[in-house]
Amino acid sequence: MSIDESSTGGPGTGLLPAVAPEVLAEAVENLSGRLRKKLDAAIEGCAAGAVRAADGSVSVRFGEDAVVTLRPGPSGAVTEADQAVCGCLLAPRCLHRAAVLGASPIADAEALTPPDPEPDPMAAPGADAGPGAAPGTPPPGASAAAAATTGARAVAGPAAGPGATAAAAPEGVSEGEVLTAAQVRAAAALWGAAAEALAAGVTAGGAVVQAELLRAAHTARIAGLPRAEAAALRVVRGLRAARDRSAAQRLAELTGAFRELLYTAGLLASGAAGAGLTGAVRRSYEAGGSLRVYGLCREPVLSATGYGGVATHLLGADGSHYSVSDVRPGGLARARGAGSASVALGGAVLDHAGLARGGLRVVGATVSPEGRLGAGRGVRATPVGGVAWGEGPTAALFSRPAAEAVAAMPAEDAEPGLLGCDVRVVGASGDHVLVRELTPGAPLLRLAPAHPHPELPHAANLRRIAGCPGLVLRVLGRPDLDRAATLRPLAVGPVPGAEHSLRLPPEWLGRADLGYDRLQGAHFPGAAEGLVAEVAPPAPGADPLADSPLWRVRSLLEAGVAGGRRAVAEAARGAEPAALAAALRRAGFGSAAELAAALTAEADRRPRDAFGRLADASAERYAWAWLAAAAHLAAAERSLVAASWA
Repeated sequence: MSIDESSTGGPGTGLLPAVAPEVLAEAVENLSGRLRKKLDAAIEGCAAGAVRAADGSVSVRFGEDAVVTLRPGPSGAVTEADQAVCGCLLAPRCLHRAAVLGASPIADAEALTPPDPEPDPMAAPGADAGPGAAPGTPPPGASAAAAATTGARAVAGPAAGPGATAAAAPEGVSEGEVLTAAQVRAAAALWGAAAEALAAGVTAGGAVVQAELLRAAHTARIAGLPRAEAAALRVVRGLRAARDRSAAQRLAELTGAFRELLYTAGLLASGAAGAGLTGAVRRSYEAGGSLRVYGLCREPVLSATGYGGVATHLLGADGSHYSVSDVRPGGLARARGAGSASVALGGAVLDHAGLARGGLRVVGATVSPEGRLGAGRGVRATPVGGVAWGEGPTAALFSRPAAEAVAAMPAEDAEPGLLGCDVRVVGASGDHVLVRELTPGAPLLRLAPAHPHPELPHAANLRRIAGCPGLVLRVLGRPDLDRAATLRPLAVGPVPGAEHSLRLPPEWLGRADLGYDRLQGAHFPGAAEGLVAEVAPPAPGADPLADSPLWRVRSLLEAGVAGGRRAVAEAARGAEPAALAAALRRAGFGSAAELAAALTAEADRRPRDAFGRLADASAERYAWAWLAAAAHLAAAERSLVAASWA
């Protein structure tokens, strides 16, 4: 489970309850034009003045006669307009109320939706138990850059207007996947709001711009487009964190969030998208019959929205991947403690540590499309013995080189699957560990912490491993498809039959979960035992991403996100565009050069009306140009990363 959510708000928002997107959007919409100009300045000091009362309400005082009070509902969030009141004469159309709502974190849509019951396992297999999980995937990265360019241009279909009817089924899309007229209109409105937000950038993307996105996101949710809504909420949170200069915000993440939002909304607005892009609010659990699953490892889950817990990865007897997760509000403390918490599945008397090294026989299982095992009524689970890595169904995880496993992973997956490999430690390179697979001619790989939080032992365990060159170990992890030849290990163990490998306690059953278990000196072979290290450890080698001129395109796109359209227009002047195009063409990235040139030209375009006066340039044309360059860049980088594994 990746941890990719942006901060929900700036520092000091801890006392303020979460607010439903539509409540904030309505409050901003009700402001006059004069008050909207003052909104960003009014928001800045709200969080610091928040006071929580004994009844759970939170109040913020503005002078003597204006006190804003938030009374969250049963979900812990402000979901109705009358749950936010102000004592001033202009309420509820006042600046005070809108400012406090704007300073509050945005509530997750899933947290505001009552949970769907899991299906009765005795019902007919395949019965629909409710909406499925939103995939939340970034734009599919094709294996070739040209494919991404074609896909980006295909997105740019005509957006439907308010009077549109249901889109006709495009070639290759079944009638059951055709969008309704309401969905097309909602997607078109979201596309327009996203284009305006992109043109504004972080510098001008204040509360008013964010409110327009939130209103469009709420409309998308009502129309049954939860994936589009989730993408919009990620952008809003990213804008907030960037404007607050939050340490958790990365410009690259906000750039990816904009790409995902524009891609999703644009394709939906064209009417050419199927059910895969609409998503669904809740996971759908289907009857899975009787299963026998074996534990692989545990992974801490820590979300910036305040949730924490654990996900235990399992493997079925037929090689299918499953997981059992326990994620609740509680943050870091919850993530650390959940690793030894009891497994809430069918009455199994087992904790997550035992399940990661053992197994379960599940009768009447319910399974989501992502492989998550449900704990509905009728599910019965009995602990069984586990299997060592490389034995039974786990043998397939370690049976082929990592490069082949990465190449076989679907490009459209939001999160790559687990892979295993046997490696020899070469040494440290910054916070990474350089390793080489135990196969002839294998390239150097980098092991990076699966989660960088200092309170989780990922980084500390990797530092100990890096300090033991020549060590042979078995690694189970998830490839990082945004970095060259990088694997983020979740667990490690000794290589069977290897002389210089890890020496783990018997109760660990041959594996150490790097997010929970802490490796000690006794777990490594002694310094006098003749570890076989490489005589002259090689340099990590050229990084195809860092050394490629594509970084210039990435910088241009990120400049547009940070400074808006104006920043890209400034980059179009002077000698920089010619240097960018020349560097890209010399490296063989001709399409990237063309798309970057088209982006800068559109950003600097200044149209005039019939009387020769300067008119506002179209934000949508600029957004299409930006999206085409961003989609091409994502696919090109994915191709370079895939090549680095070979």
